[in-house]
Amino acid sequence: MTLALIAIFAALAIFAGLALVMFLAVGEHSPTQSRLAALRAASVVMDPGVAETTKVKPQNLINVITSPLAPFRDWMRSRDDELSYRLSLAGYRKEEDPNTFLSLKLLCPLVGVLLATFAGSQQFLFVALLLGVVGFFVPDIFLFRAISKRKEKIGLALPDVLDLLVICMEAGLGIDQATMRIAKEVEGVYPELSDELFITGYEQRAGKPRLEAWRSMADRVDLDTVRQFVAMLMQTERLGTPIARSLGQFADGLRTRRLLLAEEQAAKTTVKLIFPLAIFIFPALFMVLLGPGVLMVLKAMENAG
Repeated sequence: MTLALIAIFAALAIFAGLALVMFLAVGEHSPTQSRLAALRAASVVMDPGVAETTKVKPQNLINVITSPLAPFRDWMRSRDDELSYRLSLAGYRKEEDPNTFLSLKLLCPLVGVLLATFAGSQQFLFVALLLGVVGFFVPDIFLFRAISKRKEKIGLALPDVLDLLVICMEAGLGIDQATMRIAKEVEGVYPELSDELFITGYEQRAGKPRLEAWRSMADRVDLDTVRQFVAMLMQTERLGTPIARSLGQFADGLRTRRLLLAEEQAAKTTVKLIFPLAIFIFPALFMVLLGPGVLMVLKAMENAG
């Protein structure tokens, strides 16, 4: 009886396996299924954004991990009205970037507390408090450095971009067409300034006045040289002076200022070298020069004694 039941179950298992294999084989070679698969592949190739949405982004993963702390995140966001603006200054302009930033501010202290568990039981409270406070301010420090670094890159790229703008305008292009052309040309060299120029060009195409679009760029970058550039454009627009000549003179002034800044930084190196020389180089130099003489004096005093 037992052998009969085992044989029946074995036959049923074999039959189910064969049916599954046949079903998969028929479904795989079915013309309808093949056509649908080809259409899906073509839609993915034609729309790369579909493939990007199927990937798991680190931002979404961080938001999911910190989802229990969502009330605290919303409270912190309501208290910080300039968070989106500060993130935009660093180049983070997506809708989920503020939530990701606040999630990191909540997650980093927890990571610091977990790292404090490796300390001794007597020092756990102090280390956990210290790492928790440091972890809370780590995203702010990173954001501050990102903002300053982006501003520096845009400030260094602006004279070269203005020279290209002058060349395009002297060749017969308008300032709007020249802006989009230069944005494409410098995308691989100066991506930060290229993004700002693209946004300015798209705003002008959408119907925004030229001066308003450039003023918006100055607000997004928050750089003195860009504000001066926008003020120069407004002045040339009101007075009717040639824009190409004004741009050339402004670019020369920026280049001269950049050269003076480089000379100033080079002049400061002599002062900055004092501390490494006094702490690291001079003691070793004194030991090399005065060491043999001191040993000879000590040996002579020992022989005389």
